[in-house]
Amino acid sequence: MTAALHALVQISNRPCGCYIIYIDSLSVLQSLQSFHYHSHPLVFEVLDFYHRLYSRGFTVLFCWVPAHVGISGNEKTDKAAKSAAHFFNTSIPACDLKKHAKTNLHLKWQRQWSLETENKLHFIKPLIENWPVLKNRRSDTIITRLRIGHTRATHRYLLLGEQMPMCPHCNCRMTVLHILIECQYFNAQRMHFFRTTVVL
Repeated sequence: MTAALHALVQISNRPCGCYIIYIDSLSVLQSLQSFHYHSHPLVFEVLDFYHRLYSRGFTVLFCWVPAHVGISGNEKTDKAAKSAAHFFNTSIPACDLKKHAKTNLHLKWQRQWSLETENKLHFIKPLIENWPVLKNRRSDTIITRLRIGHTRATHRYLLLGEQMPMCPHCNCRMTVLHILIECQYFNAQRMHFFRTTVVL
């Protein structure tokens, strides 16, 4: 988008006429064609400059050139454009800074969380990302409790001061993981609901 803006600036210093700007980024052309009030500030700047040239009698066409398809000089043009970018003193929009900061914070958070292998929630959710939200609040609550392993059947003893529930068939601690995956006693139910006895 910055390259398109500077191309328009160069055209404005030339005699009035018809010019073609070749761009190998299809997303840039799509942004210019379907802009809205949430668009990047550079989109508005390019369109504003384009309309000013149009009002002065210029005709400017944008043409998409697929990148790296054997067109002679295309890679040299890419290198020249990247090297020229260092000479432009272009301000960075706040939305870009916000996105960059958010991405870096998320990566740092993920690196720290990846080290918490002893945390039981790490096994349940190793990646920091949003789970799908169900429209039904009750169903969403049930799914969340099953994910973290906290249910009335497995943790009620903590509230009532009772003994930890044990699986009567396997003689081990009763957990959501054990009920859904490990206990052989529930193979018939797994086959009925999941069409398999092995649930991963």
